[in-house]
Amino acid sequence: MAIALPVRRQNRVLQRLKQRPVVLAAFAVLGLFVILAVAGPLFSPYDPYTLIPGAVMQPPSWEFPFGTDELGRDVFSRVIHGSRISIRIALVTVSIPLVLGGTVGLVAGFYGGLLDVVLMAVMEVMLAFPQILLAIAILAMLGPSLVNAMIAVGLSAVPVYARTARGTTLSVKSMGYVEAAKALGAGDIRILLKHILPNIFPPLIVLATAGVGISLLIAAGLSYLGLGAQPPTPEWGAMLSEARAYLRNAWWMATFPGLAITLVVLSLNVCGDWLRDFLDPRLRV
Repeated sequence: MAIALPVRRQNRVLQRLKQRPVVLAAFAVLGLFVILAVAGPLFSPYDPYTLIPGAVMQPPSWEFPFGTDELGRDVFSRVIHGSRISIRIALVTVSIPLVLGGTVGLVAGFYGGLLDVVLMAVMEVMLAFPQILLAIAILAMLGPSLVNAMIAVGLSAVPVYARTARGTTLSVKSMGYVEAAKALGAGDIRILLKHILPNIFPPLIVLATAGVGISLLIAAGLSYLGLGAQPPTPEWGAMLSEARAYLRNAWWMATFPGLAITLVVLSLNVCGDWLRDFLDPRLRV
């Protein structure tokens, strides 16, 4: 019996995936980019920073599948290396609001009172600004760099996670088993970690899977504006920024990193929507 439940669950996942070929394709695209990120040197014909003599702005060919840029660097190698940077961006920009926003919402919802009012007031002020504008404001204080851009994007998403965690905490803390734990003398830390946190974590994971694509897009936008990754870092947004001046003469410089951003963000959104429907019992049909 211990093995039957996971098997049934796996079969249910496979059945739902078979009914959604678009979702299968999205997972395949994400899997491909993960493989490229992990085993990038095996697929990359050149070093992404190497200037190849006599290969300035070469169009796509057998030797250079995605062409070369204005300095003679292989665009294909740089796009592959950019997938590794994108995974790092995704992990950081999701981890920050997941931990920080989840903690703020958990504490505010559990203790309530003045603490709840103050914390949620701060979150409401942050929510008054569009996420990308808030990220730019934070980045203006930290200074332009890839690391600071990831921190800024992560912090700008904290209010959404905090509100979700608070709402779920308010619902869970009124449950009978929480009241029973209090009656038995359990401390606040034990109740928070053992009884409430496991129940608010699934909605936050659903939110993270749905929002990681937006975070990647904002991070790429910041790099495009010159506020994120700085040259010669082969980040997709930074590559688009460098290619702006050569759109007429070297279309491939902007096309392939732009296509990579589009495929990854679109696939993340499709997979995030499917995971939300699959994990949230209220949305299951």
